[in-house]
Amino acid sequence: MRAAWIDAGAGVAGDMLLGALTDAGAPLEAVQQAVDAVVPDTVRLTPEQVTRAGLRANRMHVDLLRPDQPHRTWAAVRERLEEAELPDRVRARALAVFARLAAAEARVHAVAPEQVHFHEVGAWDSIADVVGVSAALHALGVERLTAGPVAVGSGRIDAAHGSLPVPVPAVAELALGWRVFAGGSGELATPTGMALVTALAEACEDLPVLDLEAVGIGAGGRDVPGRPNVVRVLIGSVAQPPGAGPDTGDPGEAVVIEANVDDLDPRVWPLVLAALLDAGASDAWLTPVLMKKGRPAHTLSVLARPDRAEALREAVLRETSTLGLREHPVRKTASQRCWRDVEVHGTRLPVKIGHRDGRILQATPEFDPVAQLARELGLPVRVVLA
Repeated sequence: MRAAWIDAGAGVAGDMLLGALTDAGAPLEAVQQAVDAVVPDTVRLTPEQVTRAGLRANRMHVDLLRPDQPHRTWAAVRERLEEAELPDRVRARALAVFARLAAAEARVHAVAPEQVHFHEVGAWDSIADVVGVSAALHALGVERLTAGPVAVGSGRIDAAHGSLPVPVPAVAELALGWRVFAGGSGELATPTGMALVTALAEACEDLPVLDLEAVGIGAGGRDVPGRPNVVRVLIGSVAQPPGAGPDTGDPGEAVVIEANVDDLDPRVWPLVLAALLDAGASDAWLTPVLMKKGRPAHTLSVLARPDRAEALREAVLRETSTLGLREHPVRKTASQRCWRDVEVHGTRLPVKIGHRDGRILQATPEFDPVAQLARELGLPVRVVLA
């Protein structure tokens, strides 16, 4: 499993995280294409190599191409994301981040989420940050994301609603359940940055055990003496996937959570499956069934580690129309897995490798990057796969 860990010990903003992921190897062209699919001809992403407190970092500029961008509602942003031509995993991640932002803003301003006007958060640059980070994670083949404690800052700042304490109310709401600390003066964590971390990362933890493959460093706008204003992302393979059992492939404990659903718009299912995988499911799938009175339906099945079961129960109830669940324990045997990049026509593509006792059993290219390269080269996908 390819995993990434975010070091937000100096704070976090959307453009800083995007800069770190592209610095770690996410192709800028793929990220720009995803952003253009949501807000076409609106922004241009431009990287710049800078130093922060003497350390090299990648500063991602999000430049406006069309002036007078409107403040957007959560409903308008969601519609754009749902209609855009994006990989399902990218769409699901971006929707999850904006849904979390909407819930936080709704609580802060005592309105329904559908009534939230995002103001700065719904502006062109934040849409670019959220979609760009989601696309970068996808391009890098990151399956599991975690992060450390977040520095949120201290003092007061001037905002659209006047002088506000740091962390601002939306950041404080988004940080519930996460480890935070001041870390310095001023606003160190923005709402967009905090939403990206808490919506996409599975856990707040110290650096996990990784076979480290890449390090990316993203810069903030200010250069603060003595404190590098950067976000770091460390990417690698998990030496032993959680719940997969020992290296020999011995059985591991797992649960299968299921629900029969007969009244969900079928267009929603790809997003549901992607959201469950993002929430920590080992796998998720649908089986067509015939229910009483001849009603066609689907059985949703979710395979999960026992420690992720509660979160996935909540995700199934939230993302689908089911009123109840059933589950049963299972034993599973898994080969070891890791990721390696191969170069095809000058582009590095991720390949998932399954191995056991030092012998490779499977080597499968990640399909979406392959399809993207095939479109760019004007080749059939089968040729690039081969």
